[in-house]
Amino acid sequence: MPYVNKPRPYAKEWQQEKARNEKPARAERAKARRAFDKKHGKKAREGLDLSHRKDLSRGGDNSDGVRLESPSANRARGGALSKPPKKKA
Repeated sequence: MPYVNKPRPYAKEWQQEKARNEKPARAERAKARRAFDKKHGKKAREGLDLSHRKDLSRGGDNSDGVRLESPSANRARGGALSKPPKKKA
């Protein structure tokens, strides 16, 4: 367990998140979850992840569509970490 003997550095984490520009993608994911829950209810996605058809890390957004996937399948892709986006010819 991290931070057992010391307090969690929330301010440092927030500065790192801002430096990596993570907030827009996180807000986009939350917006997609809220829209899905409003349409289908929270029970519909219980135990599943809401996956964007085109990864946000590769330039996708909510208009590209979302789908339900198992957490292992959704997180296995790795987004920006797995492989760089293909260049258009």
